This record gives sequence, C-alpha cells and structure tokens, in this order.
Amino acid sequence: MDTKSRILIAAGENFAAEKLEHFLRKKGFRFVFTDKKEGADLACQKQLGRIFSKSNPEYVFLFPVRSGGIAANIRYPADFCYYNTQALAGVIHHSYKMGVRKLLFLASSCVYPKHCPQPMREEYLLSGAPESTNEAYSIANIAAIKMCQAYNKQYKTRFISAIPATVYGPGSHFDLENSHVISALIRKFHEAKAKVLPEVLVWGTGKARREFIHIDDLMRACLVLMGGYSGPDLINIGSGKDVSIAYLAMCIKEVSGFSGKVYFDRTKPEGTQRKLLDSRKIKKTGWKNRVTLLEGIRQTYRWYSRNEEK
Repeated sequence: MDTKSRILIAAGENFAAEKLEHFLRKKGFRFVFTDKKEGADLACQKQLGRIFSKSNPEYVFLFPVRSGGIAANIRYPADFCYYNTQALAGVIHHSYKMGVRKLLFLASSCVYPKHCPQPMREEYLLSGAPESTNEAYSIANIAAIKMCQAYNKQYKTRFISAIPATVYGPGSHFDLENSHVISALIRKFHEAKAKVLPEVLVWGTGKARREFIHIDDLMRACLVLMGGYSGPDLINIGSGKDVSIAYLAMCIKEVSGFSGKVYFDRTKPEGTQRKLLDSRKIKKTGWKNRVTLLEGIRQTYRWYSRNEEK
C-alpha cells in the first residue's frame, strides 16, 4: 500500500474509522473514500455497489457499523445483529468481486467466549458461548471473521481480521447510552463536577476488568497490518495490561477533578468479568502501544471538556 493507493474505509458511524481517515491523509494517502462522506448505507446492497464502483478500492478497512456499550447492546440487539451482518457481509463480498488487493476487518474483543481463558489467544474463538448482553453483536462480528477466512480459502483473497482491545481517545463518542465505558464515565464525572453533584453512579461491582487501546496506537497497528501482515488467522491488538472498572473510575475521577463519591450499582450488568488479549503475535511485527492509560485518559478528558458544547 502506497500513498497513491485507492482506499475505502467502510464503517458507518465508527469513531476509529473517522480517525483513520485523518491519520491516512496526514501520512500522505490521497485517495481515501468513506461511506459516511458518500452518504451510503452499507446495509443497502444497491448503495454499497455504488460506493464500490465510485471508489474502485485497492484496499479496504472494514469496521462494525453499529456498536456501543452494555446498555446499547441490551437495548438494540436486533439492530446490532441485522445492520452489522448485512453491512459486513456485503463489504466483504463486494471486495472480492472488485478484486480488492487486501481487506482488514477490525472486529471486537466481545467475539471471545464469556468464560475465555486469560489472556485471550486468537485460537480461543468459538471455544465457548459469548456473553449474553452482547451476543447479537458478537455473532455478527464472528460471522464476518469466518467469512473473511472462507473467501481466502475459496477465492485466494487476502482478507485479514484483527481484534483490538476497547478503543478510546480524543474524538470518541460520548453518548451515555451508546458509548463505551471510558467515554461514558468521562461524561458522567464531567457533568457531576459541573453540577456539583454529590456522587457518580457506576454500573456493576467495579471488579470487572478491561483492556484499552488508545486510538493513536490502533491507527499505527492498522498501517502495520495492512502493509506487512498477511497471516490467515486472527490477530489481537492490545497493550497486554488490564484494569478494574473501579480503578478506571478512580482515574477518571482524579483527572476530572470531581470531589464527590463514587457508588457502584451491583444491580446493573457489567458483562464479562475479564477481557485481556494475548497480543504477542502483533508485537512480533515490531508494533507496541505507546500511550499509557492515564495519559490517554488525560488527553481524552481535555478533548471532551473543550468540545462538549460544539
């Protein structure tokens, strides 16, 4: 892939995809197309065909088109299953028909089983049942991973799938219902501080553990994988470190300057108890994460506090 390559980013409203476009343009890539700018609904095969005909891509970055935190997964399972299944399958098939040189699908770590051994190795996929709160979303992602492998086997395509840890960073979506945990907590603590509230409520016991990856580190990983990695199997993208939700909440409380109390609502779901990726495979390529969690939270909080009213 060079700066003259024609690139399509297919992602709906995905935050990481928005960042990827800017990242590639800063790197000098001139022909970058996105479904968002073209106004295409990726779940509509007719519109999907039009964007492929117009962009005629050599390389495709593919992301789930609908995603969110626990609350959104519980409320919109049909939407997450339908739109992601339709869009992901359509993009993969059109990439084959158009002779795309390489496709990179960025899935979600929720594809691994609920009771998966830790850290989660790539071969653990489908070794058990997914966590119930995000089952519909997980199944759509798993179908896309398996579809990439099937096309590689039957048509000799170069379609690869990667699984990043939970992505966060400046520019994230901060909607309380649809955002992921770091963005949701940043908004909660910021608003609580502004309104001088006595407490912030966090879902679950606080004991569940999560691994996070800063958006800048993910962008570098995308370039490494699209440029040099060609293995047929899954590849994880993570820092190799996880933290409890309680620890995360206290970090965000400190960064935000909120002086009240933090309460954990044990009646609310908290999903899988631990999700830590085994990222030894990608680290063998020379990639490694550079942004620490605390520094990343500081960056993200600064961005949110400056842009919340825009």
